[in-house]
Amino acid sequence: MSFNLNGREHPEEDGSCMITTTVKPLGTTILERIGHTPLVRLEGLTSRLPGIQILGKAEWTNPGGSVKDRAAASIVTDAQRRGLLSASRGLLDATSGNTGIAYAMLGAAMGFPVTLCMPSNVSEARKRYLKAYGAEVVWTSPADGSDGAIRKAREMIAAEPDRYYYADQYSNDENWRAHYRTTGNEIWEQTEGQVTHFVAALGTTGTFMGTTRRLKELNPNIQCVSMQPDSPFNGLEGLKHMATAIVPKIYDPDLADRNIEMATERAYAMAKYMGRNLGLLVGVSAAAATAAAVQLAEEEAAKGHEAVIVTILCDGADKYMTERFWTEE
Repeated sequence: MSFNLNGREHPEEDGSCMITTTVKPLGTTILERIGHTPLVRLEGLTSRLPGIQILGKAEWTNPGGSVKDRAAASIVTDAQRRGLLSASRGLLDATSGNTGIAYAMLGAAMGFPVTLCMPSNVSEARKRYLKAYGAEVVWTSPADGSDGAIRKAREMIAAEPDRYYYADQYSNDENWRAHYRTTGNEIWEQTEGQVTHFVAALGTTGTFMGTTRRLKELNPNIQCVSMQPDSPFNGLEGLKHMATAIVPKIYDPDLADRNIEMATERAYAMAKYMGRNLGLLVGVSAAAATAAAVQLAEEEAAKGHEAVIVTILCDGADKYMTERFWTEE
């Protein structure tokens, strides 16, 4: 008797008879583990604000550790469906870190090479994740930020168009569609339709674009607020100051009911506060989005309104723990 671990029937001769055995696949695949992240109550931020709730979508529970798993999975599965990815034709993209880690994880699991263009000043933890997954990285100047990585990726695909599938997360509609299909619906279901405000940071803008489109379909009265750094020179890794950056093609500024600009120092302070008072260690961008949610909460409370504010905690703090601000008082 023999077993086929793919779950297909596998007849084999056993003496004078034929025996067929089927083994049902157990567990989940990496793709199946992406999404359905918990919604965490941030009660320590609203105890002085009656009628206000702030909820954080804990995206660090995705297998690659960030919200970017959603977009990367959508982009990769679409490319494979169209025959654009294979063991001989790998994926190329520019990234500031988390999407690259998601690509590298999926490439290792699904059998295609991954080449990434990335600023060389990303955290050491990010570099180690990428090496562990076996991704090839082309380092770009820190001074040029994520825009420099984008320009390098465009240069590489122009030089060798048949070698790579250029995923181009900043222009790929599968980026925002991932959140339209999953994140928006999850928030609606997890809040039982009570969400009044949605807050997300702007990097590739896919999370905000897709989630906002879906939530507005479900209830046009939901206020959707984007958050971005307050200057082109900031410490909010992965986020874009839209006035000075290469604006992603998938970005539609008219979707936001409002935009909040965030100072790096406020984000650092919120990250430390959440760790020391809420028991949550989140990344800097997640802390910045939370600070924007608190600002909204205070405004709504001042008006005497009730509110259910949901924000995206895009990743945990594990990739940022070497930053000095954690130990500064």
